[in-house]
Amino acid sequence: MTKKNITAIRESIVIFFAGLWLVMRIILEYFGFISDGNDRTTGIKDLREEYKKANYK
Repeated sequence: MTKKNITAIRESIVIFFAGLWLVMRIILEYFGFISDGNDRTTGIKDLREEYKKANYK
């Protein structure tokens, strides 16, 4: 293999793991295990609670 091929393979692996980490982070944030400081998940939960209290049918 040439040096160019090895570099391309290594970069592909790095991009793959970066994408994997992004997906895992989104899942963990959605279920509330981690937070990025914006409290987006908390806002969603609050809206759900307000919807339940309003008792729409």
